Amino acid sequence: MAEGKQTESVTLRIPSDILSDIDRIAEGTERSRSYIMLRALRGYLMHEGADILGAMEGRTQLNAGESEDFDAVLAEMDRIIAGKVA
Repeated sequence: MAEGKQTESVTLRIPSDILSDIDRIAEGTERSRSYIMLRALRGYLMHEGADILGAMEGRTQLNAGESEDFDAVLAEMDRIIAGKVA
């Protein structure tokens, strides 16, 4: 864990087969169960979690009126493509 980061304790119910795999990985890598679970959570947050957070941010921007007209975006793309081809 990075130095200086605040941590909090959580209670989590995990199916026994998943916990068994976590324990085997922890033993095989000589890491703690917490380390393995934290790595798994970070992996989730980097991929699927990031997609969800991005969609939520997009929804917030739309609700705040921060958007572009789709036809205007396509027209601008056409102008850019035409300029690069010419």
